[in-house]
Amino acid sequence: MEDVTRRRLVVVTGASSGIGLAAAVALARQGDQVVMVGRDPARLTAAGERVREAGGEQPALFRADFAVLDDVRGLAERLRAAYDRIDVLAHNAGAIVLQPVTTIDGFELSLQANHLAPFLLSNLLRDRVGRMVVTASAAHRSGALDPDDLNAALRRYRPMRAYGTSKQANILFTAEAARRWPEVPAHCFHPGVVRTRFGNESRLVAWGMRVLPFRSPERGADTLVWLASEDPARLVDGGYYADRRPRRPLPKAADRQLAARLWEASARAVGCG
Repeated sequence: MEDVTRRRLVVVTGASSGIGLAAAVALARQGDQVVMVGRDPARLTAAGERVREAGGEQPALFRADFAVLDDVRGLAERLRAAYDRIDVLAHNAGAIVLQPVTTIDGFELSLQANHLAPFLLSNLLRDRVGRMVVTASAAHRSGALDPDDLNAALRRYRPMRAYGTSKQANILFTAEAARRWPEVPAHCFHPGVVRTRFGNESRLVAWGMRVLPFRSPERGADTLVWLASEDPARLVDGGYYADRRPRRPLPKAADRQLAARLWEASARAVGCG
């Protein structure tokens, strides 16, 4: 149960821009103590100023690159040292990768940044976290997850298939976390097509952001903020949401056996139980 006599502490990853920044601003405005995690120090500092202006308090800023699992481990250590309790851990950091890239840890970059890093961070902070919210996507329709080969996307690489696989993993992870950790409510959501910096390095993605029906980052963040704030008893634990409503993901993102296999494969990959 959350202690309503004190301010909630909410950690938002990928908070330097887009949905993460919009969520951090909204959470600060409603009185939450916000902790922002981002990769780029300059953008993170600028984003922190926007949150300070919105909420009247300087948020704590933590730099971490989810393409480096040791960064994630260091982030967990610093968060544990700073906070005895994290009321909400909002996993929003993510990447779409246009070329096959293998991280220093040996994994396909989008799967590591979007799934393995949040999986590791969640496990390292499990005893401190009150609930989790995960930014997933309807792009899971493009996923082709194989827990026996987490690097399958590196062969005959297709950016949207790799990204979709990571989003499929997000939904499976959320549901499995709810089953394994019933004391930590977990929810994921589809934010819609949001015009952000996401994929800016790609002319194709940037073009798509201009021509596709898009939402503002604030609208994209709305369900995140709602899931972070709503009474968990009114929500579907492990559920997938869009526009504040529970949705049914495709069967490949709702397969309990696949979710359990992914969990075990992920734990082996990042070296945690």
